[in-house]
Amino acid sequence: MFKAADFCRELERRGVDFCAGVPDTVVENFCNQVFVQPPAGGHVLAANEGGAVGLAAGHWLAAGKIPLVYMQNSGLGNAVNPLLSLADPEVFAIPMLLLIGWRGQPGVPDEPQHLKQGRVTQAILDSLEIPWQILDADFGKTLQVLDQAFRRLRQTPGPYALIAPKGCFEPSPAVPAGHAASLTREEAIRAIVAASHPGAAFVASTGMGPRELYEIREALGQGHERDFLNTGAMGHASMIALGAALARPGRRLICLDGDGALLMHLGALAIVPSLPCPNLTHILLNNGVHDSVGGQPNLFASLNAVALARVAGYRTAARAANLAELRVRLAEADGDGPHFIETILARGFRQDLGRPKIPFAEAARQFQGFLTAKA
Repeated sequence: MFKAADFCRELERRGVDFCAGVPDTVVENFCNQVFVQPPAGGHVLAANEGGAVGLAAGHWLAAGKIPLVYMQNSGLGNAVNPLLSLADPEVFAIPMLLLIGWRGQPGVPDEPQHLKQGRVTQAILDSLEIPWQILDADFGKTLQVLDQAFRRLRQTPGPYALIAPKGCFEPSPAVPAGHAASLTREEAIRAIVAASHPGAAFVASTGMGPRELYEIREALGQGHERDFLNTGAMGHASMIALGAALARPGRRLICLDGDGALLMHLGALAIVPSLPCPNLTHILLNNGVHDSVGGQPNLFASLNAVALARVAGYRTAARAANLAELRVRLAEADGDGPHFIETILARGFRQDLGRPKIPFAEAARQFQGFLTAKA
């Protein structure tokens, strides 16, 4: 295990002066380090991993220095197109270092949504013809990995991946960020559940929200068949909810979206109101940070999400800054939508928060059964 600051210093010695990416739990301490002490050329917390590759390409074109892009291995899907059609040695041959957090590493316990991704991470990089190495917790060995990576980048410009297993980086202090709010996400979800019609179906976005929704149902003695907990596929909860709302117009759909998730595929905000979905309520749970991967701030800490939703064409769009306002907004969204509610929240979550116990495939079929039953 080594300090993120030492790793960054070695990158700078080798000419890396810019980085961009999307935060990840495995490389959380690296993410925090470059946020509080960015390299000389800058640091950008991107909306998605493909955008980070584009930023890195632009930096190399303008500055001529090798940039670094960081991501979780699940983010490779967002990055494939620009990696192959922009940075690849057979296209523009743009050198860049990829730092990839290895969730679901074989032999290391992890959550179900990460296991397949972890098992095929190396195979994906091989299929993309991107050379890679695994970082070692021994810093001396990691320095050797860096030396080999930069030799390859000089010889064959293009992407080069460093796979970071759990436990590489020493713990670092959390990044101070987020809204000055008192309402917690769990309190907000509890209020939304209490105000919802018994026949309403929920789609909850990636992060801590699905786990909180699961525990709220448990505490209330309710079943879980009405909830789809989208623990993976970050940024796609609203499209899942929209697809279900279009297929089942008689069923109320409530999407519990996250700020970082919505930002990742912001085009969804324009798609929802362009289609006939009066049965959909889109709720943005906004604490302004990537809460589950270190609390780094995202643009929804300052963006006016309600204004964006209004311009996009939602039938109603409103903000709630406390529990009383949230209850009012939920009551106002009772008629035909689609409705958009932004709820301003404090960062953080209970440290004893549990995890869903129902196998994912079984949960999907239970949800399907609920959707297809008579509303």
